Amino acid sequence: MAGSLALAAPLAAAASTAGAAPTAVAASLPSAPGTSGSPYGSYGEGATRYGGSSAGASTQTPATAADSAQSTGVVIIETTLGYEDAQAAGTGMVLSADGLVLTNNHVIEGSTEIRVTIAATGQTYTATVVGTDAADDVALLQLQGASGLQPVTVDDDAEAVGDAVTAVGNASGGGVLLAADGAITELESSVTTSSDGLTAGETLDGMIEFAADVVAGDSGGAVLDAEGEVVGMTTAASSGSATTVAYAIPIEDALAIVDKIRAGDESDGVAVGSPAFLGVQVARVPAGYRYGGSATTGALIAGAIDGTPAAAAGLVAGDTITAIDGTAIADADALTTVLAGHRPGDTITLTWVDGPGATRSAEVTLIAGPAA
Repeated sequence: MAGSLALAAPLAAAASTAGAAPTAVAASLPSAPGTSGSPYGSYGEGATRYGGSSAGASTQTPATAADSAQSTGVVIIETTLGYEDAQAAGTGMVLSADGLVLTNNHVIEGSTEIRVTIAATGQTYTATVVGTDAADDVALLQLQGASGLQPVTVDDDAEAVGDAVTAVGNASGGGVLLAADGAITELESSVTTSSDGLTAGETLDGMIEFAADVVAGDSGGAVLDAEGEVVGMTTAASSGSATTVAYAIPIEDALAIVDKIRAGDESDGVAVGSPAFLGVQVARVPAGYRYGGSATTGALIAGAIDGTPAAAAGLVAGDTITAIDGTAIADADALTTVLAGHRPGDTITLTWVDGPGATRSAEVTLIAGPAA
């Protein structure tokens, strides 16, 4: 079954809705609500609505407070999206006693600060991003100064359609874990996330489809079998009917990506650490169009974010980046590709043409950017 999803739910003001989605599609689960309308474009979950029922009263069993066994190893994640002036919330799972935490990439995407609370103890930690796989919606975090934590228990049996499951998560970003009972309805399912601002929808394959009353904020949470062992990570849910259809990444698939991140293997879409950040918003324009009528080829800048290397170098809206370290930049995609090959702390020579047409150049040192 295919679907269009919404991701993690934002925390502050009401989030903007995703673009029109085809019938019978699902939405990836947002964290709790955040502000929308950022001048810097979309940095992640704070601008999407997801999952749950929106067409009449739900026929499913409502979620209830998770008990101590269901809460073991499950954490509450709160993020600050500093460049969007927003906050969001989601869920994660402890993988190691020293604080490795698994979650969805969309839960932490765009974040400049991540705080993780161990649900069982109330202890809160600052987290850093160890690595991500955006296409497969997996992220690995490290809690700073953590020790002696109780990890989740991972299932080692095969799942089957009809198996009872329970989704445990930070429902609606409320800061309290809720447990939603349900059953597996399909294995090896596919679902397509709805687009969100500048973030395109993506198709996730090999998912566990299950029927349960999951909502925004449950993303990254544990899907437990009848023995209380983790079989999957809640990632998306359908909307538009009285019955919520949810989707989870099988835990063995998520852990395979974790192994690649820990090994520093940046193949197949895996990124290790935080991305290098210049701090520009690029304008997506038709081929041949240039601001002010200039025919300059390059990445047209819609703005530079305060406090970033781009702003310090003097870049402003209407400038066009034409080269980095002497390598020509043809368009916005080329700029993204070149910057992806750098690390925070790298110094680059940036060349651009300003609005009046003068060529300028400056050395800038890239900083750690928001989680990608």
